[in-house]
Amino acid sequence: MGQPYLLLTLSALFWGANIIAGKYAIGELDPYALSVMRWLMAFLIILPFAWSSLKAEWAEIRCAWGWLAFYGILGFTSFNVLLYAATTYTAAVNVAMIQAAIPVLVMVGNFAIFRVRASGLHIVGVVLTIYGVVHVATHGSPLRLVGLDVNIGDALMLLAALFYALHSLMLRYKPKIGWLSFIASASFFAMLAAFGYQFAFGTGAAGLVAEVSTMSWRGWAVVLYVALLPSIVAQMTYARGVELIGPNRGSLFINLIPVFGALLAVFMLGETLEMFHMVAAAFIIAGIGIAEYAARRHLRDILKPQ
Repeated sequence: MGQPYLLLTLSALFWGANIIAGKYAIGELDPYALSVMRWLMAFLIILPFAWSSLKAEWAEIRCAWGWLAFYGILGFTSFNVLLYAATTYTAAVNVAMIQAAIPVLVMVGNFAIFRVRASGLHIVGVVLTIYGVVHVATHGSPLRLVGLDVNIGDALMLLAALFYALHSLMLRYKPKIGWLSFIASASFFAMLAAFGYQFAFGTGAAGLVAEVSTMSWRGWAVVLYVALLPSIVAQMTYARGVELIGPNRGSLFINLIPVFGALLAVFMLGETLEMFHMVAAAFIIAGIGIAEYAARRHLRDILKPQ
């Protein structure tokens, strides 16, 4: 727990592999049932460890329950339901690379909502990254957007990225509670939201019981993985890594998620990296690199002795 680079890399790896888990769940659980099982198990796993923290911080939790519900419903459940649904319609490589839009959408949202200004160089980086994501979503033919000819899976992942960017932007209103209390509380609301999705859009209680009762060992392995590693352990290692080196440097490791997701899709699922993936990756990496360079240069200018 004293190695920040290892901890932050593991977080990105566990979150990137969540995409592969969604692919492995096909034929075992639909996206709604998988989401129910993920957050139900995650909540039950973390509750005993977080119990004392929840009791100690109950006053803050009770006052901020609306924000905790927002994070659980939007960032935890809605994002993952859309991600799992996307994996049923498009390649895992596409899902992984479209996730690169999240930090860019956060940058754009910061300006649109909170009027956090960006430099010209920063805007260039944002534009390059957005084009890279569009290149992936349109399979190398951006003009397909004119006729809205986009794969439904890629569109679902773009919507998921938008949801998670909004979740990230609103984290500035996160209550002053420890990460154990935060994860447990948000997971509780995520679990309720997952059940809501299951009853509203899925197969209901009977369908959930039927799917769970017929799952193979692979299905249970997927459920255990998504409940334990992306939901709990990755949150813990990311929180500790950021604590050690700070949020500005720690947030850079989020950009490893689409890298790990794409590589795992190739090596574990046998998917192929097409030329449009390579072109898109070049734009995404260049855009993120330029945007991060601009942000760091701005920070150095602020901290420079006058």
